[in-house]
Amino acid sequence: MTDDTTPRLVSDMRGVRYGEVLAVRPAAAGFDAEVYGTQMLNDCPAELWDALDAEAIARELGAVAVKLNGPRYWMLDGLGQKVAVVDPVLTEFGGLAMRRIAVVQLGADPRSEPYTLRHVDRGAVFFFDAGKPVHELVDPDGAAYVMQAYCVGVDPTLTEADLAGLGDRLGLPDGWSYRSRVLDEELVVDTSHTVATVVQDELENTYTLPS
Repeated sequence: MTDDTTPRLVSDMRGVRYGEVLAVRPAAAGFDAEVYGTQMLNDCPAELWDALDAEAIARELGAVAVKLNGPRYWMLDGLGQKVAVVDPVLTEFGGLAMRRIAVVQLGADPRSEPYTLRHVDRGAVFFFDAGKPVHELVDPDGAAYVMQAYCVGVDPTLTEADLAGLGDRLGLPDGWSYRSRVLDEELVVDTSHTVATVVQDELENTYTLPS
């Protein structure tokens, strides 16, 4: 959705690299994942990221499992105010500084299946600029999920230039489609007071529902 009163605090985010650690824990409704990220701390240096040990981190955190989510590159252009929906604890894994930033509701099945809707309590505002390309997954009901970040963890050769033709590579479920377009006006995705709905494709690119 768009909201002219929503302030933008950070610009020039498109193409910025980051990485995340997802720590899976039992929850009342199945499983949750605490999300730790390098966003606004560092650019997820390859030598530190490549040395991370998911099993060792899981033992350190007392988690059922840990998912190394990334490295990733933002496809949004700006960020608004971050609402602290979780205590933003600063920590490090293998010398890589991270901050706890969100909680993902995984439900009864903690496995990361593509094209499965997940709900993220992230308290964030994303800005996509007018005149910039966006890439979207469209579900059978016509709801369009805009790519917030692409991932090079599955395919290290993937680049931003490849995204326009990505639909030819994806094994989309029946009724789903992929499209690229240029925004006529600024798109603001404000989940500062709501739970975000996100989905990933099989390359672990992440898309968010604007409203």
